Amino acid sequence: MKGPKRIIRVLGLAALWVAVLLLVVTAAGAYWVFTSVPDADGTMEAAGLEEAVDIVRDARGVPHIYAGSAADATLALGFVHAQDRLWQMEMMRRLGAGRLAEVLGPRALPRDRFMRVLGLNRLTERQYARVDPEVRRALLSYAAGVNAWIEGHKGALPPEFLLLRYAPEPWRPTDSLLWARLMALRLSTNRRDEILRARLAGRLAPERIAEMWPPYPAGGPVTAEDLAGLYKGLPVDGLAALEPAGTPRGASNAWAVAGTRTQSGKPILANDPHLGFAAPVMWYLARIVAPGLEIAGATAPGVPVMLLGHNRRIAWGMTSTHGDVEDLFVERLDPEDGGRYMTPGGYRPLAMRDEVIAVRDADDVVLKVRETRHGPVISDAPGGAPGVAGEGRVLALAATALDEDDRTVQALYRLNRAGGWEAFVAAMKDFHAPQMNVVYADTEGNIGFYAAGRVPMRRSGQGRVPSRGWTGEGDWVGFVPFAELPRAFNPGKGRIVNANNKVAPTGYPHFISDHWAPPYRARRILDLLDGGSQSLDTTADIQRDTLSLMARHLLPLMLDIDPAGHRERRVLGFLRAWDGVMSRHRPEPLIFAAWMRELNRAIYADELGTLFPGFWGFRPGFTAFVLTRRREWCDDIRTSPVEDCKSRIAAALEAALDQLAERFGEGFEDWRWGDMHRARFRHRIFTGLPVLGRFADLEIATDGGGYTVNRGASRVADPENPFADIHGPGYRAIYDLSDLAQSRFMIATGQSGNPLSPHYGDLLRDWRDGRYMRLGLKRGDLEAVAEGVFRLVPPAPPATQ
Repeated sequence: MKGPKRIIRVLGLAALWVAVLLLVVTAAGAYWVFTSVPDADGTMEAAGLEEAVDIVRDARGVPHIYAGSAADATLALGFVHAQDRLWQMEMMRRLGAGRLAEVLGPRALPRDRFMRVLGLNRLTERQYARVDPEVRRALLSYAAGVNAWIEGHKGALPPEFLLLRYAPEPWRPTDSLLWARLMALRLSTNRRDEILRARLAGRLAPERIAEMWPPYPAGGPVTAEDLAGLYKGLPVDGLAALEPAGTPRGASNAWAVAGTRTQSGKPILANDPHLGFAAPVMWYLARIVAPGLEIAGATAPGVPVMLLGHNRRIAWGMTSTHGDVEDLFVERLDPEDGGRYMTPGGYRPLAMRDEVIAVRDADDVVLKVRETRHGPVISDAPGGAPGVAGEGRVLALAATALDEDDRTVQALYRLNRAGGWEAFVAAMKDFHAPQMNVVYADTEGNIGFYAAGRVPMRRSGQGRVPSRGWTGEGDWVGFVPFAELPRAFNPGKGRIVNANNKVAPTGYPHFISDHWAPPYRARRILDLLDGGSQSLDTTADIQRDTLSLMARHLLPLMLDIDPAGHRERRVLGFLRAWDGVMSRHRPEPLIFAAWMRELNRAIYADELGTLFPGFWGFRPGFTAFVLTRRREWCDDIRTSPVEDCKSRIAAALEAALDQLAERFGEGFEDWRWGDMHRARFRHRIFTGLPVLGRFADLEIATDGGGYTVNRGASRVADPENPFADIHGPGYRAIYDLSDLAQSRFMIATGQSGNPLSPHYGDLLRDWRDGRYMRLGLKRGDLEAVAEGVFRLVPPAPPATQ
């Protein structure tokens, strides 16, 4: 018996040692992964530094950079961006270069194909050679800072690199130029509308298509033929599929009030740009103090400038103009030679090149890219092969974002250093893409704005639909002269407001756009500004405001119906008493949103058929247009009886209530907007993965809606989460020109992009609740409460023999 017992004892001890060993290995592995979180204290050598730089981290992880020169400060900015957001930067440059599939595999191929067709990487190489020498030096300094962290960090790389088992390449100066190109494409959405109109041309008459984009309403706030045959065979469905149906568009709020309207006697400028949410959010707060450069505000990891913020003399903010800066051209190929296409002067050869896309765990993909005089042939992108368009035609894209001589990064560099209005305007001359409304205020008491950016002038037409490329009718013949772009300086009313509303009055001689945002947010801001003298607190109240003028506009058109039953009658009573505030704690916003969603389905799903999801949204302008002027849209063309609007509105309410009751129960008094309107910040890699996704994704119930000042837009076409808050103000700032140190800032999520960091999501609740932080503490006061001080030093000289 001793033998078996001894064997059992030995096996038990062996199992124990294996368990201990596994525990040690697991603990060591966990410890190693956590070394990816950068230290707030420490010292590291950085090649390219002239003098030592101190990086003081405040309690929220915001770096305050103290440097002896602007070049050293820029290097340190690259260093802290790499410390906190290296993976975000890596994904940005891979997206822009069309190299996602190298690390993510075949699922990233559609996006890579599209980016290779656009050729952003090639454009940035040429652009880098054109910018002024001081801007090239800044790009080089920034790249040196990024690489100093990549090469000098002794711990683990961020967990995304560990999961995908690869290390980043050194950062190049041209990588930083990709960001502006990507942002220009993100905010220039005309191609989406043209593609949608081209798809609709197969189902609707031109006049019906035009009705779906009603004109900007008269009196709204102002900040200063049949084509179906032409598009037959073009891959417009594939191009539309590159972006999810109903994705909210870029939007923002910015306003400046003169000292005559403020309690301090100096201007106040407020800004909150609205973009799609992700974890981490795009914005990164920083402050730089160096000789000749003292700036604070919002940066974007990967970019060596302050995008939004203030220096010692001026403050600035931005909103998207929604200028029409993209056009699609249908190009006719030579039937005898597919390598040529027709122009007004005869056939011309297509420019061609091969792009080799490396794909993880798969064979390389060779993509033949073609270009015309208008731009790249984007109809090659969906299928990844020439000829996909069929019928001897291809679709080319002209876009200001693809101009080889773009100098937008140079404009931002000079904006950071501008000391007054004249220097600000001089910087804006180099702002090319996208067109932006840049709002301005200075410590001298001036306010202004400039709708900066290149806006094409066309030979004829306004670029609403794809043009025949061989006729020359839609060709660009130049850009609107800079001096003639919409602008204002010290207007008599003492305020400037833009919330993506119309920027130029009727009679303005140039076409900018016909796709302005509905004026609800702009009107609400103006109403609140005109309510009394402004302070930092009242300005913060405006940024937090969640009253929906859209709901107040549409509800009276919807309430005059015969309710289907007792439930509907009670709900209508609730809505009649509702003040229009989109509170996450109330049922009315949820009921109204669900009703609007179903009403839009009732109005045009029958006409659009399979194209309906691509157009589905709240569409308040079109909805009001139908209910007041074009009621024939209410008829369901799929049925023989002719329906009127009242019956369709009532049916939409019944359907909306049925859906909500199925999800939340019959007691509508207990429904809450916040149950479905939750801000969702998804991690680009970890989302959807067991455990990791729950750990890395961030979510919180929010107030507001797609048309409130505190905006929280949704993708209404999403069948599972139609009211999720996926697009809004990831950055808020209020600049006090009487004392810039008192300016207020906040970003969503947190400073770090590493899910293991305490600063990954620590700002989420403060952001939701409309709280702010200051970045203007004096150094001694800052260090007293700092998380740590990290010192970058020049490399030690080599030892002499």
